[in-house]
Amino acid sequence: MPATDGPAPLPRRLQWHIAEIADIIVETPRVKSLVLTLPDWSGHMAGQHVDVRLTAEDGYQAQRSYSIASAPEASQVALTVERIEEGEVSPYLTQDVRVGDRFEIRGPIGGYFVWTAAMDGPLFLIAGGSGIVPLMAMLRHRAAANGKTPATLLYSSRTYDDIIYRAELEGLAAQDKSLKVTHTLTRKQPSGWKGFARRIDREMLQDTGFPPDARPRIFICGPTPFVETAAGILFDFGHGRHLIKTERFGPTGG
Repeated sequence: MPATDGPAPLPRRLQWHIAEIADIIVETPRVKSLVLTLPDWSGHMAGQHVDVRLTAEDGYQAQRSYSIASAPEASQVALTVERIEEGEVSPYLTQDVRVGDRFEIRGPIGGYFVWTAAMDGPLFLIAGGSGIVPLMAMLRHRAAANGKTPATLLYSSRTYDDIIYRAELEGLAAQDKSLKVTHTLTRKQPSGWKGFARRIDREMLQDTGFPPDARPRIFICGPTPFVETAAGILFDFGHGRHLIKTERFGPTGG
């Protein structure tokens, strides 16, 4: 479940709606994106999330939060879900659902960890694993808005096959020279790999990021230790705390 380091109140009278799966995209062996049709959707901002609620035939309910992967400009809402072993919700969403299936959704939620193309300053995105999801919404929004503000994504994955949105990220960077995408693989690297091959550290952040005087807007998303390490280093570099937004993925049971 995403947890932001700041106020993120639920909108007043937030209602549950029925979402229908229009498409299912396989992102990695453990990750799928569900493209949803929501007739009454009020729109969202890049970085927000939703609550998903599943109800069994016997009435038992399970609820989890998932970041929105799609840009605000998209006509449908996309959720990218990583399968968590022994989980209640993610195994169903990544293995059992089919196009045409329906479930309840509530949102959008969150007003702290958001970015719009109208904001000034360079954009520095730092992702660990499935923490890429809300940051991908930001990159998709940036592309849809034809934004040319310098942007950098530093993305840490376990292996090459675990890189979510790999082909799309390559395409975005190839089409836009003001966007730089850098990967680091922490467990296994393919033959001929030229990227980083370790956990994100001080040197990596210094080499790939923007200097503090550029006043970049920084968004960090991933597991709690990952987020704390990256944010702490950036604080030490002299980046303003008000410009660093973090979202942490804690254990939820899936």
